Amino acid sequence: MSDIQLFRLGGGKVQELPGKAAAIEKDLQMLIESHMETFLGVRFLETEYRTGKTHRGRIDSLGLDENNCPVIIEYKRHSNENVINQGLFYLDWLLDHKAEFQLLVMEKINKTAAKAID
Repeated sequence: MSDIQLFRLGGGKVQELPGKAAAIEKDLQMLIESHMETFLGVRFLETEYRTGKTHRGRIDSLGLDENNCPVIIEYKRHSNENVINQGLFYLDWLLDHKAEFQLLVMEKINKTAAKAID
């Protein structure tokens, strides 16, 4: 996958903005979580959400999109084949723990959003 390019438009000119990798995964995570709705249109719910004793996972960032569907974000510094397996693992957890997820949405957003979860 190639790098994402960003451009500044102004005064009839187009200028490519220089890219920069986050030195620490946590810095990128904090930036995304602080502005998740602006960047992605996703309402932020929780950081480092623990999936319990059985699954023993930790979701980097958990959110809810405009269609009231769960959004899981995992931050990786390098390409990793295992990220697909990790995503499927968390999907399985969500399917098994819908009520727990709805309770989190109710606490962080509101009851209406929790009832509308697909």
